[in-house]
Amino acid sequence: MVAAILILCSWSQVSAQEWTRFRGPNGSGVSRAKTVPSAWTDKDVSWKTALPGPGHSSPVLWGEKVFLTAGEERGEKFHVLCLSATTGQLLWQKDFPAKRFPKHNYNTFASSSPATDAHRVYVSWNTPESVALMAFDHAWTLVWKKYLGPYKSQHGGGSSPIVHEDSVILANEQDGESFLIAVEAATGKTRWQTPRKTVETAYSTPCVYSPDGGKPALIFNSEAHGISAVDPGSGTVLWEYAKAFDKRSVSSPVVAGDLIIGSCGSGGGGNFVVAVRPGDKASHRQPELAYSLKRSAAYVPTSVFVDGRLFVWSDAGIVSNLDAATGEVKWQERAGGNFFSSPVWVDGRLFCVSTRGEVVVVAAADRFEVLARNQLGEQTHSTPAVAGGRMYIHTVKHLVCVGGANAAP
Repeated sequence: MVAAILILCSWSQVSAQEWTRFRGPNGSGVSRAKTVPSAWTDKDVSWKTALPGPGHSSPVLWGEKVFLTAGEERGEKFHVLCLSATTGQLLWQKDFPAKRFPKHNYNTFASSSPATDAHRVYVSWNTPESVALMAFDHAWTLVWKKYLGPYKSQHGGGSSPIVHEDSVILANEQDGESFLIAVEAATGKTRWQTPRKTVETAYSTPCVYSPDGGKPALIFNSEAHGISAVDPGSGTVLWEYAKAFDKRSVSSPVVAGDLIIGSCGSGGGGNFVVAVRPGDKASHRQPELAYSLKRSAAYVPTSVFVDGRLFVWSDAGIVSNLDAATGEVKWQERAGGNFFSSPVWVDGRLFCVSTRGEVVVVAAADRFEVLARNQLGEQTHSTPAVAGGRMYIHTVKHLVCVGGANAAP
């Protein structure tokens, strides 16, 4: 009996800590949860909690706590929220006064996703006056707040921090002074700051590439620098494939085996996805293009790699299944709808939320099949989070929790 209890507690702890940043483990968008249904009714909705204002940020989780951000419609307040993952009850809320500023009509004043660890939750908040990086403990106390200088972008903010070991990493790539920064998670003290060229604001959130037998590297995407690898301890650029993109990069990098996936595009089209073979500073090997996808490619949504397959979900609702190693397209089919949300892979299925709030579920298989269409009834640009056997979706007005009722170790 004691062993069973220990196993249950261990499983509960690990499963509830599996979505601590934008798109979950290393930004992969992959979950092995078994208790998220493809099609659902009201009885499958565990809870639905109203929020104080709109936002496109994705929720993150630690233990039984969900963290997310929201902003008021007129941009006069910014909110950091903590809710119970089980009941949706608001546990605490921190409010910050703000001034309205210009942004893209598709954006909100709270589009950056938090990141979290066992001790704190980390939030990036952009206004024209400043980029503020903040840390709160899980109770509600503001531990530190760091100002990184003014923020310049015609579209508003959207880049999200990540936690790597005991550092918080943020890509501050904007139309003004741009740089990458790592700060000490406990104190906010700067560990390194790497300057970047400025072309157009990038909204990409970094991931970590860990080659066999090599040291981990932080991977960043932007139009100015393409796909680049940075030493997480020093901020030194290890390699850079600068010609990866000729347009703005909004999606985030994804590690696909021995390749790095990224995309760029514009509201006027010309989107494409690239797969880059990483360089290696020790052996003087330069990064190189492995292949690209230009037909029905994604601009905003980030791709998913799992079990040797690369799934690309375009803004126009066309889903592509590629052999990740070669770029061979296995199938390319229309799921319908328009999307700014990125797909997540859950137990052999792809879930992606349209801008109108339709959760489209597609089989991640050799044959294209739409398994379900679930209506949220509200505009959604946010990417779902999955933890503890449940899916959490941030609409413009609510946080919705689905599944998990039959979760078992």
